[in-house]
Amino acid sequence: MRNTKLILLGIIFMFLSQAQAQKKSDDYKIYQIQEIKINGLKQFNPETVKAFIGVSKGDVIEVPGEQTADIIKKLWDLEYFSDVDLYMIPTEGYKAILQIDLKELPKISQVKIKGVSKSKARDFIKDLNLKKNAILSENLKAKTIETIKNTYKQKGFLKTKVNLVSTKDTAEYVKVLVLIDKGHRVKVDKINIVGNKYFKDGKLKRQLKNTKEKRIYRFWKRSKYLKDDFKEDLVKLEKFYKENGFRNARILSDTTYFKNDKLQLDIKLEEGKKYYFGDIDIVGNSVYKTDLIRRILGIKKGDTYNGTLLQNRINDPSKPDGENITNLYQNNGYLFSRINAVEKGIRQDTIDYEIRIYEGKPAKFNKITVNGNQRTNDYVIFRELRTLPGATYSKQNIISTIRELAQLKYFDPETISPDLKNVDQNSGTVDIDWHVEESGSSQIQMSGGYDGQYFIGTLGLMLNNFSMQNIFKGKEYKPLPQGDGQTLGLNMQVSRRYNTYSLTFTEPWFGGKKPQALTVSGYYSTYYGVDYSNQNYSSYNYYDVDRSKKFNIIGLTVGLSKKLQWPDDYFFLSQSISLNHYNIKNYGSIGSFGFNNGQSNNFAYNFVFGRNNTRINPIYPTGGSEFLFSAKITPPYSLFGSTDYANIDSDPAYLDADGNPDMEKINQAKFKFIEYYKLKLGGTWYTDLYKKLVLRSKAEFGFLGAYNNDLGIPPFERFYVGGSGLTGGNLDSREIIPLRGYRDYSLNSSFGGQGGSLYNKFSMELRYPITLKPQASIYVLTFLEGANTYNNIKYYNPFSLKKSAGVGVRIFMQMFGLLGIDFGYGFDKVPGPSGGLEKSGWQTHFIMNQRL
Repeated sequence: MRNTKLILLGIIFMFLSQAQAQKKSDDYKIYQIQEIKINGLKQFNPETVKAFIGVSKGDVIEVPGEQTADIIKKLWDLEYFSDVDLYMIPTEGYKAILQIDLKELPKISQVKIKGVSKSKARDFIKDLNLKKNAILSENLKAKTIETIKNTYKQKGFLKTKVNLVSTKDTAEYVKVLVLIDKGHRVKVDKINIVGNKYFKDGKLKRQLKNTKEKRIYRFWKRSKYLKDDFKEDLVKLEKFYKENGFRNARILSDTTYFKNDKLQLDIKLEEGKKYYFGDIDIVGNSVYKTDLIRRILGIKKGDTYNGTLLQNRINDPSKPDGENITNLYQNNGYLFSRINAVEKGIRQDTIDYEIRIYEGKPAKFNKITVNGNQRTNDYVIFRELRTLPGATYSKQNIISTIRELAQLKYFDPETISPDLKNVDQNSGTVDIDWHVEESGSSQIQMSGGYDGQYFIGTLGLMLNNFSMQNIFKGKEYKPLPQGDGQTLGLNMQVSRRYNTYSLTFTEPWFGGKKPQALTVSGYYSTYYGVDYSNQNYSSYNYYDVDRSKKFNIIGLTVGLSKKLQWPDDYFFLSQSISLNHYNIKNYGSIGSFGFNNGQSNNFAYNFVFGRNNTRINPIYPTGGSEFLFSAKITPPYSLFGSTDYANIDSDPAYLDADGNPDMEKINQAKFKFIEYYKLKLGGTWYTDLYKKLVLRSKAEFGFLGAYNNDLGIPPFERFYVGGSGLTGGNLDSREIIPLRGYRDYSLNSSFGGQGGSLYNKFSMELRYPITLKPQASIYVLTFLEGANTYNNIKYYNPFSLKKSAGVGVRIFMQMFGLLGIDFGYGFDKVPGPSGGLEKSGWQTHFIMNQRL
């Protein structure tokens, strides 16, 4: 009986299964493809479509099924068609013809964009790929409209309208017209802040650096609305609260809307409770005392809570050389140290912290490698490294090495990077691979200028990575021997009035063991006198040149400079001996030397003591400062001689045939060996204001004094103020002090054109980089400066300045050095061509390798 029941159940199950299979076969059919037909194509090859859909003759497919759905999806994803239909046409048995009917999208024959400039229209066409023969898909239309709208939204045009119209051109092509109405730039009319109790609206609005309300007086920062900038400002607003004790403050909502066609921004915030620091325990320290760590932390119990400050005092990534606890350990070998601040508990409005320190063991530098240098020899780089094998690890030494390599000017300072490898905590060692990218270090200097009287041409060659030892090895000329870090400079300056030729050579590591630079330089100059008998009064101070009147100068300088380790390793000391021999032949008194024929000698000791910690790009420093004190001193010859200079005009040896003082002889005696002392002091500060917007402030002072009042201050070595400082040569060893907005030397006319014995200058320059690429660094600037020169210290007034302001641009190219042009406006009056006082007004200055 039981078997009978089982048999009956099996029969019933079999019938049910057959019924189910029959039902499925009614909904789904399986076919073998006998043929594939593609209809509707005009632009595309049917065989290409057949290969793309992924099925072929003989394949078995289920209809409907995944394969047919996949075919349709693939064809739609091409964005070539406006309609896709798929059919199975049965032929015999389970065989069928797969037929696909397609309707092609049109191609673009022509695109016009109206409502914007032609150049902007070309940019849109290029960026959006709206070129001829491109297929006009719905996606391309939507992308075009959205991209154009977003482009103008980023510029504050929130109501930009874009309409794309296509009209039939031929059977396969359409013309496209894009109409753009960008409307008016939408400015923020009102910012409404809700929920603030502790801070007034004005203070909170000042935290929104990129989003400002429209105000008549606001011209520096526009009040346009940019969504991304506004979101960034909201983050800054929360950070402001957290830095002032409100650790739980948050933005609840922000709303943007128009009211009476004016943009309104609503910010709803929750301030929460104000918190204070409680107990701060230091645990885990054994190397440094708790008092030292607390001093660096600088936070006391009862101070307003500031989580950002706490984290920065532990480790501030934005200031890699800043004073914080992490750097205290990292600069003294503890590479593996970890410092964490942990909240111990919250008591009402007080938060207790525990600073947990894991010191680890000291680490040492192990293997040091360099890569990327093609011309510069490895030893030139290695001698600048402060990360030496076997030395104790120091983060500060890594930072200092980056600075030292940048100041070589052989490498792109933006790409110098140390790669820490094989950091092994067990052995306490770390390897460093220094990566550099070489940039051209040699410079060709070519310039032309006009000094108000004559054209001046300059041609120079500065080889900053020269190799003297390979100068006689022909194979090393690529095109010149390079790689040893030496400097060779050749310079020639020529005008109708003078010719100057100079040669300079510097070995930066004289002796090969210490960074002390030996510099040897020499120059030869010839200046010609003027012919006063043939004056051209149509040109200011213009005279013909008389080449029978000569002023020859031979100069030689030998100096040694080195970096110091005290008070810190940013200090340096430079000393040199210089000799200038002047030979005057019928030159005349135009230079106020006091004699027409004779010789004079200028033998001096030069001393420069300074500190330079500017960072990091020497072409465009973004921080740090530079201070210089220099002294140039000659022997006090008159103190050891027998000549009575106070009564020299009555000495028979210096009287002419008529018994009158012979000034030619007197001045020859006074200046046969020139004596003086010359002191200069200057400071430059660089402040990064915002995203490489840099303020450079500079102050400088110079004084030329005499040992013997009876001799007085010599006519040599004087200060000449005005102009760009491009002209002047080596005549009488004068020093040119640039002051933009005034003609060259225009501030010295009150001294008979002789120059002053005292000057001071103050300047402020705001700089912003366009690009800092190694191929060409470009930055723009605006400046405000003032300077003056004085003939005697009793007339000195540091506030009596000739003032100017203006704008300029600088371009640094490795081949040509620093080039620039400034447009300066001089606000004060100076002697003009007519002889009277005239406001200087606008002046144009060309700059070449000068630090103004």
